[in-house]
Amino acid sequence: MENATPHRDVVVIGAGMAGHCAALEAARLGASVLLLEKMPAYGGSTVMCGGAFAFAGTRVQKEQGIADTPELLEQDLLTCGHHANDPKVVRAYAEHQYDAYRWLESLGLDFDNVTLNGGQSMPRLHSLDPKHMLRVLHQALRDAGGAFRANAGVRRLISRGEDAEREVVGVELESGERVMARGGVVIATGGFSRSRELVARFAPHLADAKPMGGEGNTGDGLRMAWALGADLVDMGFTKGTYGAPAHTPLPGKEKIAPHLVHTMYKGGIVVNMLGSRFVNESLSYKLIGEECLKQPGRIGVQVFDHRIMAQSAPFPTVDDYNSALEAGLIQRADSLDDLAVLLGLPSDALEATVARYNAAADGRGGDEMGRDCLTAGYGAVPTLSVAPFYGIACTTGLNSTYCGLRTDAGSRVLDVFGQSIAGLYATGEVMGGLHGASYLSGSSLAKGCIFGRLAAQDACRRVGLAQAAA
Repeated sequence: MENATPHRDVVVIGAGMAGHCAALEAARLGASVLLLEKMPAYGGSTVMCGGAFAFAGTRVQKEQGIADTPELLEQDLLTCGHHANDPKVVRAYAEHQYDAYRWLESLGLDFDNVTLNGGQSMPRLHSLDPKHMLRVLHQALRDAGGAFRANAGVRRLISRGEDAEREVVGVELESGERVMARGGVVIATGGFSRSRELVARFAPHLADAKPMGGEGNTGDGLRMAWALGADLVDMGFTKGTYGAPAHTPLPGKEKIAPHLVHTMYKGGIVVNMLGSRFVNESLSYKLIGEECLKQPGRIGVQVFDHRIMAQSAPFPTVDDYNSALEAGLIQRADSLDDLAVLLGLPSDALEATVARYNAAADGRGGDEMGRDCLTAGYGAVPTLSVAPFYGIACTTGLNSTYCGLRTDAGSRVLDVFGQSIAGLYATGEVMGGLHGASYLSGSSLAKGCIFGRLAAQDACRRVGLAQAAA
């Protein structure tokens, strides 16, 4: 083992958002860093996401008169997770999220907009173009002296000692090469949405969900740590994401077609192919996704009007309705009757459903699904009454699993006895404990940044870097 080469202070496995943040933080603290990616290019699931971060108390919120606080964000995380989250991990997120926001801004990433989405009691989604963000992070890593290797899949973790004395000291690549890590190894390999075996084992109810997420998300990091006795958490809470377009875009429009579309949190409704609502649309899109899988054809059609269409916002938001319309995913009609024909819905049923919804929105009786806000108690529900009308058939996609390795509040991986495995860290989608029973929109990317940096700081302390110890 002593003759193995090369040696690094920190090795990071997985080059999405979380991995880049961990590697960059370590490099800036003076560590020698190697970022490994098994695919031909960096990016992972991050390049496919909406680019949203759940931050509170930011400059852009204050400029828009949004009185948000870390304490309210912490409470929303716990409420959305049905208090099944690890409260210490949630508290760490709340305490470090503003610093992560400022850190990203210091790299030249500009958050100039804030929106509302599932589970948020305040508009707090701060969005970036994920491809641009990754380019910025990658260049910053290079500038800080960090090394990167693509096509470098990792087979196993290298450890020494046993039981409570076990320590992770490096990685073994698929090629057989070994790379030693003095300070530690950070697992940032994403989830297992592309592994039929692991989905069947941990989330069999999602076998029919549309496969999404990064092509490399096959649970590699989960297995590596599991082999060393790492504990797993939140596995039973894995959920799909509602809003994945059910149909293919028009030829030539594939590049502009959104991966996810959400009109629910602006007042749109979701109906099945019988023209009936089946869920309270103010709920998390994870919970809507579960109900969608129970509907005929696993389809939930979002129906909305001109006032909502006028709120379209360009990618990277999930509100890019204009692009979805141009790509042929959204249907448009001057009346609900004509829209129903285009969508293959029974006209009478759709018109009756919208009439009942509008009556409740006007205060003439209760909503049949119990909806009384846009989401999480925020915002008044509008009527769907201004022509033209629009609809998009969507299904539930498995683009993320949001469960996995149990860690403490500092990203240190814990074994099945609750003891930390020295030298082993996890961040991003492979890290469990933060989300609990459901997912608060925007918390995934922010989690990757927050806990990736915490992991790097602790690994640097292990090799005696003065800045990290401060």
